[in-house]
Amino acid sequence: MKILTILGARPQFIKASALSREFKKYPEIIEIIIHTGQHFDKNMSEVFFTEMNIPIPKYNLNINGLSHGAMTGQMIQEIEKIILLEKPDFILVYGDTNSTLAGALAAAKLNIKIIHVEAGLRSFNMNMPEEINRILTDRLSYLLFCPTESAVNNLNIEGFNNFKCKVFISGDVMKDNALYFSKIAEKKSTILSRLNLNSKNYLLCTIHRAENTDKLENLKQITKALNKLSNDFEIILPLHPRTKNIIESNKLKINFHTIEPVGYLDMLQLIKYSNIVLTDSGGLQKEAYFFNTFCITMRDETEWTELIENGCNILTGANSEKIISSVQDCSKKTFPNSSGLYGNGNSAEYICNKILLEK
Repeated sequence: MKILTILGARPQFIKASALSREFKKYPEIIEIIIHTGQHFDKNMSEVFFTEMNIPIPKYNLNINGLSHGAMTGQMIQEIEKIILLEKPDFILVYGDTNSTLAGALAAAKLNIKIIHVEAGLRSFNMNMPEEINRILTDRLSYLLFCPTESAVNNLNIEGFNNFKCKVFISGDVMKDNALYFSKIAEKKSTILSRLNLNSKNYLLCTIHRAENTDKLENLKQITKALNKLSNDFEIILPLHPRTKNIIESNKLKINFHTIEPVGYLDMLQLIKYSNIVLTDSGGLQKEAYFFNTFCITMRDETEWTELIENGCNILTGANSEKIISSVQDCSKKTFPNSSGLYGNGNSAEYICNKILLEK
């Protein structure tokens, strides 16, 4: 069985490591990886293949820095060539990036069955490129692996029981990795000592979503909040290259600590020992939860609605007052006693077994 895996962005490299580890147990599975190049900074991609022992991509398309349409179109064109050359049994895609949709479209046009890991998520905001990518990829996919019950419910509401596909609740491969790599991070990561950080005495922040970086007022609101919070908390912000360029080009004032993007092991340590995580990322919301850390999500909605419902995550949008008050509230509270929202850490094994049944 030949599986062609499409990767392009940081969260996908992380998710892929769990399934790649599982695939290696089965000699009948051949996995070939395409790296679209969507995240091209060395610290944003190459380091993940190295420290997470993901198989080196056979193909690197080096497609980045373009508009959504141009990027997706070029990816489809190049992925199609590789599909025709490799003749895979399945195309495997993760999440909701342009790389995800490009892989799914290229496969669908050539009648190759699509496996979508992290299917069924919905923010219900069609202004988000990621929401469009999710909906279209799900509709094209044959095997849909949902991380949560709410994701399965979303697909049921959309009528997927009428489509020629198979929907599973698999749990989340991100939890597999958090459990697996946190033990390694404790031994190998030196990020806390390098930055002279003590446990639970700092806020960890990331900003990269287009809704916050492309709307200057949103970015101003977020940096305003962080500047004010820096009077009471130490703030660590691994700065996405694109966000860094926008901040610098608009001469936004920064009074807090920014660092270069870090590898997965370092990021796990930063999440695990932070007081609170502030982010617009999807993945970090869950990773904070895995380590019993409150998350402030600087968006108007989230795909991970169960985190909101269980009091682990607070939505503030890009509103400086809400961000500040939410941080102050969370710093006084104990993390809620909730568990099992994303499976028990064996999602990759479950997914692999379901794929093998398709032989």
